[in-house]
Amino acid sequence: MASSPGTVRLVLASASPARLATLRAAGVEPEVQVSGVDESLVSGPPAELALELATRKARAVAAQRTDAYVVGCDSVLELDGAALGKPRDLDDARERWRAMRGRSGVLHTGHCVVAPGGAQLARGARTTVHFAAVTDDEVEAYLATREPLAVAGAFTLDGLGGAYVTGVDGDPHNVVGISLPLLRELFMALGVPWHALWSSPAAGPRG
Repeated sequence: MASSPGTVRLVLASASPARLATLRAAGVEPEVQVSGVDESLVSGPPAELALELATRKARAVAAQRTDAYVVGCDSVLELDGAALGKPRDLDDARERWRAMRGRSGVLHTGHCVVAPGGAQLARGARTTVHFAAVTDDEVEAYLATREPLAVAGAFTLDGLGGAYVTGVDGDPHNVVGISLPLLRELFMALGVPWHALWSSPAAGPRG
């Protein structure tokens, strides 16, 4: 029997406002429970690092929430082969933007879904991001907002940094931090249709 909208409990193992907003805009209203995983203890190539951190976050929360599906995500920007998460401070963010401007990087987001019975699926998504050739004044103005300090890669697509991204190749949701098409595939593989995650039968475009 197919699940109906609102019948699947979902927990987002992330404190990211952007991930939560993306899910809500797609008709999904998850609970939020932060994992507490120490990201500094994990290292590796960008794609592997994002997937490992997403998996650890999902597992940490799933160990406490056996009554729900748990989604863990983590994003890193790959530039010149290096994995860039959230900048350490403003100086770090400034150095990154001077290296990124006028160039392209790859945003890797790992996704892990843990089902109530313990079944687990994890996959990564990648999107190429093209950055504008911003001026020093633009960099300083953006740093003054402190937005770059809160996000992987020191930029946003859905916030103040959106004007400094000239285009993306791939899923734009992935750049925000959670790929809806990939998440749909993971839930389908676990036997849960995407519409079962909608908060109500009326979920859909608004406004």
